[in-house]
Parts: sequence; C-alpha cells; structure tokens
Amino acid sequence: MSMRSVLRDSVPTPVPTPAVTAAGGGSRRPAIGIDVEDLDIYYGDVQAVRGVTLAIPAQSVTAVIGPSGCGKSTFLRSLNRMHEVAPGARVDGTVRVDGRDLYAAGVDPVLVRREIGMVFQRPNPFPTMSIRDNVLAGVRLNGGRLKKDAAEAVVERSLRGANLWDEVKDRLNRPGAGLSGGQQQRLCIARAIAVEPQVLLMDEPCSALDPISTSAIEDLIGQLKSEYTIVIVTHNMQQAARVSDETAFFNLAGVGEPGQLVESGATTKIFSNPDNPSTEAYITGRFG
Repeated sequence: MSMRSVLRDSVPTPVPTPAVTAAGGGSRRPAIGIDVEDLDIYYGDVQAVRGVTLAIPAQSVTAVIGPSGCGKSTFLRSLNRMHEVAPGARVDGTVRVDGRDLYAAGVDPVLVRREIGMVFQRPNPFPTMSIRDNVLAGVRLNGGRLKKDAAEAVVERSLRGANLWDEVKDRLNRPGAGLSGGQQQRLCIARAIAVEPQVLLMDEPCSALDPISTSAIEDLIGQLKSEYTIVIVTHNMQQAARVSDETAFFNLAGVGEPGQLVESGATTKIFSNPDNPSTEAYITGRFG
C-alpha cells in the first residue's frame, strides 16, 4: 500500500510491511520524497523552529546539521508526527509526502509512523523481549505473519546490516536489554531495517557506536538509499560528508530565537562552497 492510500483513508486497514511483502515474493514499494513548506514548530507557546521550507528527495540521504539547540531533532520528529507526542507540541505549515499533507485532518499519525520509521539517539529496545523478538516487533505490530524460516531470515539480515549478528547469533532468545549500550542501539537499527519503511529518520544513530560499527552502519545507509529515503541528524561533519547526498544546515537566529534553516543543497556544494558565511563557519569548526 502506498503512502497516498494511507493518507487518503481516515480509518484504513493495517499497512503490510515491506519485509512481509518481500518474504511473499512481492515487489518493493517505491521510495517517496518529502516536501516541507513554511513549517513552524512549537512546544506550547515557545517556538522551537521557524519557517522551514525544504524538499527532501526520494532515494537519497539528507543530512541535517547544525549546533546544539537549533531544532534539528525537533524538525526530524515533525516529519513523522513524533513531535506531537510531547504535551502542548504543535506545528503550523505543511509536510507533504507523496503529495499528501501529513498534518491534514483525518490522517492517522500511527499509520504515518509505520511508513516513516525512526531510529533514536538513545537505544530503546523493548526490555522484556528477546533479541529476536525485538527485531521482529515492528513486523508483528504491522500485522505481518511470517513463517519461521522467513522470520529467521529477516532477523539475520537485519542484524547483519546493523553489524550485530556475529555478537548475538548464539543468544537470540536472551533479552535485548541485556546488551551493552552500543549493542542496544544497533539492535534498534536492526529493528528499523526489519520493517523497511519507505522513509527512515535517524537521529544521531551512530553516537553510541565504535568506529567499526559506525562504518558498517554508514555502508548500510549507502545501500539503503537506492530503495529508501533517509534523513539523518548528525553532529559529525565527516559523517555527513561521507553518507549524504543533500545537506540542510540549521542555526539559531539569535539567543533565545527559534532555529531556522539557513541553507540546503547538494552535500558537495555545501561542504566546498556554501552560500552563507555561517554555514562555512560551522562546517570548518569555527563555532558549534
């Protein structure tokens, strides 16, 4: 089912996940782009982000960079309506996916989040579930029923993609919460990979990983962009330059002012010849 049909129906049937479709021999759904227009984001009466207009192309990696407190993660969460989970949070403006406004009346945010997945900065495995069940949790929540062999294939593929398979293959029935912090984050990434959403949002996904694991995840991101649209928030300028096709630089307008999009474009241009002096200053480490 495409995002268009998900957003059209106010009470649609559950959306089958790509992992289930693939296991059944079906074709992969096409990736989708995101168009943001005049987006203002608030926490109660406090405006956190102001006036963002940004086109995020399909089948690409877009890096969101900028100093702490400029609204990068808040903006990321607005793309799949996770922002509104916070009390008093709201947005003005539009976020269009496949031509439909995610914030239009009648759109079910739960279904939006099934199509636009999220990997958070802090690991959040389900503490009472085994490693295997953590990986398969999203597939099962989306109504997917896999035969044992197909389920095991999803588990192995996802854990290998997160560079975790060799470390946990002999203890898949043990609790995911028993892993180290870095391993837990990779388990959460494996869980997101298993569901294979059309869009994948990643908030500092490598912050808890060692260099070898980080390299594996970066390689995986490069592979996934041929099928998925990926948006990644990162403070690591080298990582942004390595993994992204497009870069969006956010900054604060001033002390106590909301964050705003300063400049966006092809990563090669942003990192070699940005239009705005503050972009160059941030990338070269003169502030931030």
